[in-house]
Amino acid sequence: MRSVFILFISSIFFISCGEKEEAKSLKLAHSLSLDHPVHQALAFFAERVEEKSKEKLIIEVYPGGQLGSERQSLELLQLGGLAMTKVSSAVMENFSPKLRVFGYPYIFKDREHRYKLYDSELGNELLLDGEQYWLRGLTYFDAGSRSFYTKDTPIETPADLKGLKIRVMQSPTAINLIKALGGSPTPVSWGELYTSLQQGVVEGAENNLPSFYTSRHYEICKNFSLDEHSAIPDILVISTQIYNKLSSEEKKWIQEAAQEASVKQRELWEIAEKEALEAIKKEGVKVTYPDKELFKEKSNHIIKVLEKTEPELYNTIQEIKNLANE
Repeated sequence: MRSVFILFISSIFFISCGEKEEAKSLKLAHSLSLDHPVHQALAFFAERVEEKSKEKLIIEVYPGGQLGSERQSLELLQLGGLAMTKVSSAVMENFSPKLRVFGYPYIFKDREHRYKLYDSELGNELLLDGEQYWLRGLTYFDAGSRSFYTKDTPIETPADLKGLKIRVMQSPTAINLIKALGGSPTPVSWGELYTSLQQGVVEGAENNLPSFYTSRHYEICKNFSLDEHSAIPDILVISTQIYNKLSSEEKKWIQEAAQEASVKQRELWEIAEKEALEAIKKEGVKVTYPDKELFKEKSNHIIKVLEKTEPELYNTIQEIKNLANE
């Protein structure tokens, strides 16, 4: 069945020509809703590509998981059956192991530290690390900080997580973090999470404020704890099989538009975070502000592993933090 699905999608969504003979169309799929700031940034990206190319290159955006989960979209990119997708770096770490660094707890001091890393030489190297798996990163989209939300038990200390089934992405780093904090990590795809919360498959999850709000998970989970344990960006990824067939001019349009969309998305994200926080409070969600030091102490050994196994990477991130503070 899986091979049939892949062949079917590939036959529909390969690079195609539009009505104008000179126009080329590329498909971009993602799993977020239309009101999510990342989708809005992707719509902006598509507009800028069309403007730069004078309608010679068209980006068709398919939101809401229409073409499958994040992992399925990545597999289609590898086959050349889909041009682009937005994917969490946590999911990408299964194809590009170096990206697991973004999942380490409390590795970033603040928003400015994250942005400095995204825009650095190291940030660019990490984007291109997946090329050996036919996945080329174009740019980062900030996804804020991830925090816990639950149906019944407010998470005020790591002890409150003990035994709780917490939804995580298909990420070894995310799984290890939940285990370190005492929870029971349960991988569930984003599209299935609402139902999984309803049915008790999981008792909580962890994500950023805008995603919690736009997914309507607040209808089930009435406790949101701003522990901000990790900051995992989204990445705009293009299939290298398709990218390598593009002209140098087409590559230039796409890369420039991607960078512009990244800047636009940061503006949209900061607004969306504030709006989401106020909105969930109005919906009756109890927002707590736990002592982050308790969570840092409980998970500090994970950072120590990075410091010992990849000292150069760890030191570069610390150097970037110092630059962000200047």
